[in-house]
Amino acid sequence: MDKNEIRELIRIFDKSDITKLKIKEGDFSIELQKGFDGPVTYAAAPVVQAPSVAPVAAPVAQVGGEASVNAAPAGLSMKSPMVGTFYRSPAPGAAPFAKVGDVIRKGQPIGIIEAMKIMNEIEAEFDCKVLDILVEDGQPVEYDMPIFAVEKV
Repeated sequence: MDKNEIRELIRIFDKSDITKLKIKEGDFSIELQKGFDGPVTYAAAPVVQAPSVAPVAAPVAQVGGEASVNAAPAGLSMKSPMVGTFYRSPAPGAAPFAKVGDVIRKGQPIGIIEAMKIMNEIEAEFDCKVLDILVEDGQPVEYDMPIFAVEKV
């Protein structure tokens, strides 16, 4: 099975009332299960399309003459397309996909969100410059939560 077939299988399984599915095709096998009855094996992670982008307000709170650390910079935000755990790099100890100040090209990976033991690579939707990284490595993220502040280039 190729990635597109696996992705479509997962979509159909997710929308169905089926709670457990096991497929074996030659050397390839996949088992999908809703809920937790025991050990489950998962297929390779499908590539997820770029996160949604929305404008970010630029409130800067002044505290004793210094800008607040949690203030979001002006520009656009790339938001999480799903609930999961955000990772900045492809593996522990590896260089991050994107750092503040980096120029990212459309389709380039910017992070990974782990959801249900599947690592989903998040790609840039357009050419942009990273202004700020709004979540820490290993932090849980919610659907539509801003993860990067960017500006189009």
